[in-house]
Amino acid sequence: MYYVEILVGDATYHGGEALTYSSEAEPAVGQIVLVPLRKKRVLGLVLRCAPRPKFSVKPITAIQDLPPLPQQLLSLLLWMKFYYPAPLGIITQLFLPKALPKKPDSIAALPPLLAPELPLPTKDQTHAISQIQSSGLHILHGETGTGKTRVYIELAKRCLAQKRSVIILTPEIGLTSQLSGSFRAIFGEHVAIVHSGLSEAQRERTWQKLLQQVEPMVVIGARSALFSPLRNVGLIVIDESHETAYKQDQAPHYQAATVAAKLASMHDAMLVLGSATPLVTDYAVATAKGRPIIRMTQTATNSKETEKTVRVVDLRQRANFMKSSCLSTELLSAMQNALQKNEQTLLFLNRRGTARIVFCEHCGWQALCPHCDLPLVYHGDQHLMRCHSCEYKAMSPGSCPSCKSASIIFKSIGTKAVAEEAKRLFPEARVQRFDTDNKKSERIEQHYDAVRAGSVDILVGTQTLAKGLDLPKLSLVGVIIADTSLYFPDFSAQERTYQLLTQVLGRVGRGHRDSQAIIQTYAPDSALLQAVITKDWGSFYNNELAERKQFLFPPYCYVLKLLCQRASSSSAQKATEDLVKKLQTNITGIRIEGPTPSFHEKVQNKFGWQVIIKTKRRGKLLEIIQQLPSGWLHDIDPMNLL
Repeated sequence: MYYVEILVGDATYHGGEALTYSSEAEPAVGQIVLVPLRKKRVLGLVLRCAPRPKFSVKPITAIQDLPPLPQQLLSLLLWMKFYYPAPLGIITQLFLPKALPKKPDSIAALPPLLAPELPLPTKDQTHAISQIQSSGLHILHGETGTGKTRVYIELAKRCLAQKRSVIILTPEIGLTSQLSGSFRAIFGEHVAIVHSGLSEAQRERTWQKLLQQVEPMVVIGARSALFSPLRNVGLIVIDESHETAYKQDQAPHYQAATVAAKLASMHDAMLVLGSATPLVTDYAVATAKGRPIIRMTQTATNSKETEKTVRVVDLRQRANFMKSSCLSTELLSAMQNALQKNEQTLLFLNRRGTARIVFCEHCGWQALCPHCDLPLVYHGDQHLMRCHSCEYKAMSPGSCPSCKSASIIFKSIGTKAVAEEAKRLFPEARVQRFDTDNKKSERIEQHYDAVRAGSVDILVGTQTLAKGLDLPKLSLVGVIIADTSLYFPDFSAQERTYQLLTQVLGRVGRGHRDSQAIIQTYAPDSALLQAVITKDWGSFYNNELAERKQFLFPPYCYVLKLLCQRASSSSAQKATEDLVKKLQTNITGIRIEGPTPSFHEKVQNKFGWQVIIKTKRRGKLLEIIQQLPSGWLHDIDPMNLL
């Protein structure tokens, strides 16, 4: 009889140590097994053999007829347990599927790699490819349209020729269609797609194929693709590396770039962070440590010289909005011109729904979520009001519930209202909206090829459309309100606004045709907006870095956000005040900010109070996490403090 310690992959296991089971046969380290956990059976990983315990143990249900998990992934799992503290069952779950296919596909030999003719790379691309020669971190700082994907393809070619696999991460599922299309044209069946938009069965089959595959593969997907069971990884790419989607907002609160750096070091692989707007923190750390920062500014499309103009419209001057309350006369004229030329328009607004605020003009009543105290968003297509935090829904009132007046006002438009306005003003145009309210069949990844071919005249959407899309027929971008993220009370607000505007403006000016961008804003003279328009990254970066140093924010410190949620605000306040006193007494070398009510003070009938901890030593934050009372939530290395 053998005894083994098993890492169980189930979120209901909240312990911090492996569980001991017995086995008739001796399983290998990293072997996938099926074990009983309470009243169900779950997948687990063999961590090590153990001496016979003094307590009774359950036997392993089954040892799966599969290769063991690669040693690097097992080591990464144990590192994450330390670096991003969370229940061990939740961490292990990242590395395993929920189940294995009942009828696994046979693993056939892959066809030879394709070798299609590609255009010669640009000077910038050639330089970048030559600079990324060895293992380690590289920042690829390429303007939008400079062809970073081509660089990734050439690096992937090099790796597959060396029999090494590649992981390409993308922040949005919507971008996988474009990216996988480019890679499949070169690598064919050697490309696998991994993301949550696939069915459970598809993900399980793909995971098992990757575990059994002996030939090198290119895995493309969202941040979870990092945990694909590949044996010899030569390259990890994080495309659009500035995106907040790379930060897990649930336990474990990992940052994909940090995990990728650890995995790359275990494989002695290259790590490339590609972005037109790198994170200030990544840039500063790379500069301080002397890591390569590779600049690309040359437009990649080999075509005739094209022009891109950017114009600013002042939202405060209502004379600019004679025909529409949200689309300026200048923008409408440009849209009409694009339609006449059979070109596409993209209207960008980072707000979903039809109206963000519903209130009574007579008595001031406002429609709020009864569970979260947040404004309900009106969705005109369904005549419903929804809370985007807890998904509470209610019918839109015909009269005020408080004073019975019929003076209900809908303010602060969202993408649905913009799409309806575009249809009203351009009835002959084909208008389509893309945001997170879309059904699965309506999402951009399902329609990318058709949109790229010109089946839509006017695209309306949120940041879903701002990232990485290359649309040759697109000649006009209209930013409805450029200031939506600028005034959030958070250290990342300026950086987020700079990134978002730069990315959305980068959908045009990519060498396909003459193009223009029209930015509607309440702050036409702001230094940040001028930096976006002139592509003055250096000015923005230096100003942002100076502010963060002055007020002690990353990269000049490590940050931990602690959240206490209680049935009443006073109870949450007392609990946070008690914790602050304890931390001040027991732990030195930290700065405590708060306690304060959370930005969204009430969520799902619970009131939240938060505390922010700053320190120069990250180990201090891990020490605090270990001492947290039951029920507290934490987020280490948060992207924002809201």
